[in-house]
Amino acid sequence: MSDLICVTGANSAVGCALLRFAQETGQRVVACVRSERAAAELPGRDDLERVEILDYRETQRLEEALHGCQSVIHLPGVLVERPGSTYRDANLVPVEAVVRASQRANVRKLVLVSAIGADASSRNGYYASKGAAEAQVAAGGIAYTILRAPLILGEGTEGEAALRREISRAKPALLGGGRTRQQPLAVMDLARGALAACRPGVADDRLLDLVGPESLPYRSLVERAARVAGRSVDPRPSPVPVALLRWVLRLRTLVFGPGFSSDALDVIMDSHDVDPAPGASALGLELTTVDAMLQEMIDREKAT
Repeated sequence: MSDLICVTGANSAVGCALLRFAQETGQRVVACVRSERAAAELPGRDDLERVEILDYRETQRLEEALHGCQSVIHLPGVLVERPGSTYRDANLVPVEAVVRASQRANVRKLVLVSAIGADASSRNGYYASKGAAEAQVAAGGIAYTILRAPLILGEGTEGEAALRREISRAKPALLGGGRTRQQPLAVMDLARGALAACRPGVADDRLLDLVGPESLPYRSLVERAARVAGRSVDPRPSPVPVALLRWVLRLRTLVFGPGFSSDALDVIMDSHDVDPAPGASALGLELTTVDAMLQEMIDREKAT
């Protein structure tokens, strides 16, 4: 694949994985970030076609950044709101801007990385913003692929950081006792899938659940990670009472405004048990096993 691809949010964990894989395959990439600091953190920056530092509100600047790009992979978004960075600000408005700029720049394909559970009609603010963003892409008049992803594991991900914290404790403290079912996906599988979707004719105008090959309770994931690391954790983790925490978070949001909210908590607590075959098949992927993800995590930890 030699056509020029634009990656927005290129300094994210998924973005960095995309850049590494693109460099391995010789794929030409324009990386878009919001600051000089973010640009400095990009892997293999000197090998990139160019780096664009922009604000999504600068419509003309965004259109110029997409000039010559055949495809765009859009990544930015937040799970935890901050003042000035609400779900609408971070998850929807940039997508609207990218769709408009892509139309004017004659981009052939849009690939949006979304989330399992996205639904524009949801009462959950995060899921509603993700669903509304999907609708914008689908209505944009450009060929598209939407990839809904679950918990992501791999270098630089929040999922890996959380697992490392849990296995560092003799008795992990898990939300709801860790009974929610997770279907972790390797960050490099998501990167490979997004790049594959940029090819003309690959999963055109489709919404795919791109999930890992195994659904398991989060407490089992913690136990397996500890086993791979050669550590011992109490098989009866300390349960964090979710109902009480949800009430506290609602009160905190009312008093202090944006921050970690009950919406974010509900996303973390959602269980996933999705057939991985359709998404993987459509993108030509062989999914990384959970044990392989965990071994890579521990190998990275030992190397640091």
